[in-house]
Amino acid sequence: MTVKPLGDRVVIKNVEAEETTKSGLILTSAAKEKPQMAEVIAVGPGGNVDGKEVTMQVSVGQKVIYSKYAGTEVKIDGEELIIVRQNDILAVVE
Repeated sequence: MTVKPLGDRVVIKNVEAEETTKSGLILTSAAKEKPQMAEVIAVGPGGNVDGKEVTMQVSVGQKVIYSKYAGTEVKIDGEELIIVRQNDILAVVE
């Protein structure tokens, strides 16, 4: 199944969290922070959203950093994805 976002929405998938610290300590799942870095899976068409013209600035395959509490989490075909608005994306990681 494919997901095609509408308007200025972007579908992202979290990048796995680190399992060890820099000093070599292994983290339990309770101690891991939810990662805020994700990979872009799909991008909406942009266009006229809420009366404003929106141009999409991210593309599929880019790694991005997004707001901590942004988006809607969905599970599709066993994959956990997040649908966010483009303005919830803070930066592109190069």
